[in-house]
Amino acid sequence: MKLPQPPTITHQSPKDFIIDPRENIVIHCEAKGKPHPSFSWTRNGMHLDIDEDPKVLMKPRSGTLVLDISGGERAEEYEGVYQCSAHNELGTAVSNSIILRQSRSPLWSKERISPIIAQKGQSLILHCRPPAGLPPPIIFWMDNSKSNSIVCVSQALNGDLYFSNILPEDSRSDYICYARFPHTQTIQQKQPISVRVLDNKPVDEREPVFMVPSESVKLLKCNASSFPTPAISWVKHNSEIPSGRASFLNFSKTLRITDVSEADAGEYRCIANNHHGSVHHTIRVTVNAAPYWISAPRNLVLAPREMGIITCRAAGHPKPSIRWLMNGLPIESQDPSRSVEGDTLIFSEVQTGSSAVYQCNASNEYGYLLSNAFVNVLAEPPRVLTLPNTVYQVIMSKPALLECVTFGSPLPTITWFKDSMLEGNAYVFHENGTLEIHKSHPSNSGKYTCVARNSLGLSENHVYLEVKEPTRILRPPEYREVQRSRDVVFECKAKHDPSLVPTMTWLKDDGELPDDERFRVDSDSLTITDVTESDAGTYTCIINTTLDQDSASAQLTVVEQPGAPTDLELTDLVARSVQLTWTPGEEHNSRIKKFLIQYEDALHQSGVWHNLTEVPGTKTTAHLKLSPYVHYSFRVLALNNVGFSRPSMPSRQYRTSPAAPDENPTEVKGHGTEHNNLVITWKPLTPQQANGPGLQYKVMWRQQAIETYWTSVSVANVSKFVVSGTPTFVPYEVMVQALNDYGPGPKPGAVIGYSGEDFPSAAPGDVRVLLLNSTLAEVRWSPVPLESVRGRLQGYKVHYHRERSLHQHSSHYNKQSTEIFSPNKTSGKLPDLLPYSIYSLRVTAFNGRGEGPTSAAQRFETPEGVPSAPSFFKVSTFDLDSLMLEWGPPYERNGRLTGYTFKYQTVNSKNDLGLLEELDLPSNQSSFTLHNLPHSTRYKFYISARTQRGAGPMLTEEAVTVLDRGTINALLPPRVVTSSLAPPLHTNVTSLLPPVAPAFGNVSSSMSKDGALISWEYWGTKKLLYVEYIIDKSDEDWHKEKVNGSQFHVLKGLKKGLAYKVRVVARGHDDRAVHHSEELLVKVSAMVSPQVDIATQGWFIGLMSAIALLILILLIICFIKRNKGGKYPVKEKEDAHGDPEIQPMKEDDITFGEYSESDFDEDHKPLKGSRTPSSGTVKRDGSDDSLVDYGDSGDTEFNEDGSFIGQYSGRSDRDARHDSSEPPSPVNAMNSFV
Repeated sequence: MKLPQPPTITHQSPKDFIIDPRENIVIHCEAKGKPHPSFSWTRNGMHLDIDEDPKVLMKPRSGTLVLDISGGERAEEYEGVYQCSAHNELGTAVSNSIILRQSRSPLWSKERISPIIAQKGQSLILHCRPPAGLPPPIIFWMDNSKSNSIVCVSQALNGDLYFSNILPEDSRSDYICYARFPHTQTIQQKQPISVRVLDNKPVDEREPVFMVPSESVKLLKCNASSFPTPAISWVKHNSEIPSGRASFLNFSKTLRITDVSEADAGEYRCIANNHHGSVHHTIRVTVNAAPYWISAPRNLVLAPREMGIITCRAAGHPKPSIRWLMNGLPIESQDPSRSVEGDTLIFSEVQTGSSAVYQCNASNEYGYLLSNAFVNVLAEPPRVLTLPNTVYQVIMSKPALLECVTFGSPLPTITWFKDSMLEGNAYVFHENGTLEIHKSHPSNSGKYTCVARNSLGLSENHVYLEVKEPTRILRPPEYREVQRSRDVVFECKAKHDPSLVPTMTWLKDDGELPDDERFRVDSDSLTITDVTESDAGTYTCIINTTLDQDSASAQLTVVEQPGAPTDLELTDLVARSVQLTWTPGEEHNSRIKKFLIQYEDALHQSGVWHNLTEVPGTKTTAHLKLSPYVHYSFRVLALNNVGFSRPSMPSRQYRTSPAAPDENPTEVKGHGTEHNNLVITWKPLTPQQANGPGLQYKVMWRQQAIETYWTSVSVANVSKFVVSGTPTFVPYEVMVQALNDYGPGPKPGAVIGYSGEDFPSAAPGDVRVLLLNSTLAEVRWSPVPLESVRGRLQGYKVHYHRERSLHQHSSHYNKQSTEIFSPNKTSGKLPDLLPYSIYSLRVTAFNGRGEGPTSAAQRFETPEGVPSAPSFFKVSTFDLDSLMLEWGPPYERNGRLTGYTFKYQTVNSKNDLGLLEELDLPSNQSSFTLHNLPHSTRYKFYISARTQRGAGPMLTEEAVTVLDRGTINALLPPRVVTSSLAPPLHTNVTSLLPPVAPAFGNVSSSMSKDGALISWEYWGTKKLLYVEYIIDKSDEDWHKEKVNGSQFHVLKGLKKGLAYKVRVVARGHDDRAVHHSEELLVKVSAMVSPQVDIATQGWFIGLMSAIALLILILLIICFIKRNKGGKYPVKEKEDAHGDPEIQPMKEDDITFGEYSESDFDEDHKPLKGSRTPSSGTVKRDGSDDSLVDYGDSGDTEFNEDGSFIGQYSGRSDRDARHDSSEPPSPVNAMNSFV
């Protein structure tokens, strides 16, 4: 905006401006205003004429002075108090009084310092007395060790070095005081001080005494001397030392308080104590403060005749005084529109042209503050400074701030609108015009208008608010525990507002991810491959948008098998036990669950380690029980969630002494392998169980309840012994005892065993068979006598086989089947028998040795059952309105066939089934023709065979009757391959032509005068269908034609005499093939004869009428001759005269021929011209009862699926063999018609 504005100081040099004499002097003074202000300077209260001194320059459009002293001028000549004024037509602003001084770093005066001699334990002060500098220097002490960190040494605020009690080791000749002048970056040093400490007298301990306490507003020092060195502590009277701003330095000898305020004033007590006593010193702190602002004056814009105030509030100690100036000069004249009341200027009824800059000066004895504030009297209509159409974006549920920065005089009032004026608790209207919405909601989105009004007019502005969905992490990363060298994935799936662009950032331990290719960041995951121990830590995913962010963290723990235990030690060694202790290895971030202790027996199995015992992971010792005669070495393995550690190093070897066995062999058993033996077996002892050398086994046995004394034998290195000559299957008591060179083991217990079994000697008797149904029979028998078993009866076996079927001329079968039944059973069922068959069975008993003799054979016959499905079932097209069905007898008749059950029903385009029709057909029939069916209708057929027991499973087929001739020029093929559409009736499906792809079926072709008709059925999803074709055995690309919603398509323009490969393809919108049919081979004839319907031709109708009239005349003549009883000598006249029309005909032709040479009575002879065989039936030559064979010339053929090609071409095979191009004889046609 180009509005007048009084000057305002924007940048100035500090009040105390210390300069470096080696550089040019730059005194800053920058200001702004409209019009741009001009600048002037005063020095020591007098006007500074810039033009008088060529070394003094002022920067253009600035008040900054540059004093050039690079030519050797002395900086001291320019020292003084400078003040800058910035002036334009509306007023004058002034800067602070800037005191310009040159920095100084004087040298120490030369002095001779005598060595200092002190007695051990005394206090000592080394004085520094640095030279006065500008600014004051920083003091520090050092020696050749570059250290002053000694508990009994401290430095005072004036730079002196204090020793509370000096020690012999404090003797040095190089105590040096340094003064560092920061402004010139120089360091000056004092002459070294030599200190010698005497140790020739005993040291008397004493109470602490203070050594010249010193104090400061910021630093409180407390130096005390005593021996031993006292401890220092601080307290404040009636208050607490401020913990956040107070610190203790130099072994608590210095209390430092930062940001000192008047509240820090008071009494501070320093306490020094040792075991001899304590002393304290109180330091009274008074805080004197230079003035500081409470509320600095602010610029004021007033409209004519308005009122306003400027306040100037400052504090300090003592309280500062306030003095007002206008345009840099004291306010003297009385102005009725202005009054001064202490720190406040009051304006009323201001007038145009009374703009000015006012200065407030707050000062006390410690300093001053000066601030400028202008009063600008303007009359301006409102202006909205916020850019129009600004779009604010905010996250839902967050506060929204819509700005409306305005200017105007008088000060405009701001009103906000959204459809209507906004008001209520949901909104906050700030003084600066900003509209705040506490909690944003999507309904708050939209256009907002702010209107600024004052007495001179109004202005408005439009802004927009968009409330966005918050960014949220829906699936945060989860804790992962992964083994070293494995991979780990952290997922971080987030949701954000669709209009915002998110960025995903991953951190490790709040820092950037390592620069390592093993770390791969994807859109919603972090993958770390080949994890190492250094990868452990906290991983944080941060999803950022321009408005908000969300983050989530997860811990990665890298685990590994524990480290191997170490330091194995054996203690408490006794004959049968030892104490083993060890030190666990590293857990590797996975707690040790247990320790596994293993041992090696170097005597019996050197190099083989056996598991001995396990102990919990919290223990590091184990008491181990040992066996005699073993050379033990132990090792320990640790187990955590990852796995076992490497084994520890073996312990030292411990050898146990031999002893008699502690136990006997286990698993002692007695059984026979022959009918006259007893085999005694046992599980031998291990070398560790032997307890000593010379291990043997004493085997003992006796017949139970028969023998009193034990028979025994000692054997070695075996685990069984065979006793021969025993009775068959009798009980024996058996014992096995271990013994070695040091004695026998404990007394063993006896077990019962049986000697060997023999084959059963008797067969089951009274075997009977009970037929339950055609496939199941029950066998019953009497059990064998117990004495004939000669062992332990294990059950009965029924052996049976099918001898043959009951049908005549059936084959014989020898396949044997066996059913086993438990010994307590005397009956059992034989499943899965075949109906209408003769079976034979035998029953045996068996024990552990085997089967006994078989029972006498029993033969039985199974009754009839239902047959299997017919062996095949096919449907073919018989005529335009007829379908022929053919089937074969079932492979398994299972009885005498009584017939076939045939059912069929229509199927519409939606696969809905029509009314079911049913027919019964005789058993000797194998085909059936359905006539008078509607054209172009789809049917489903079912057929099953029957016996007296019922119908067997069905076969199903589907087919379509051909289209009506007037529908299209070519015929759609009948459907011959389907699956059942009626599950309750369907038990078996025969698929003659399964489709290549699941989505296509019944793909076929036929030729017409328009081209090749391709038809199909499609069951796939909705796709774009194309018929594609290519010349057979060519390398060119496939041609494709799009299909528009139908299930047939005519390919036009195919070249005659060529063969084409054709397929139907379903493609997606990306032109990628989804399904395709099998490929068809379509042959285009070299010459296709046009199809003519001769029944509609005029010449054919006339010819048929003449023939009918001729026949009628012949019938009348024959009738007259018969009534006369005479004979009409047709044959003789034909032989004598010969009819010129009949003469050329061959005997094989179908004509009005002669009478048959037969014994028939004349009254029953047929008309002349008929040809009747002796059977009395009329033979049909091919399909000569059909007009289809007698049309115009052309080949008549069928496709393999039953569809017609050239169905009305009218040329028979015989005509084709004669290769005649003449039209067919009307006599032949008539004969066919009759």
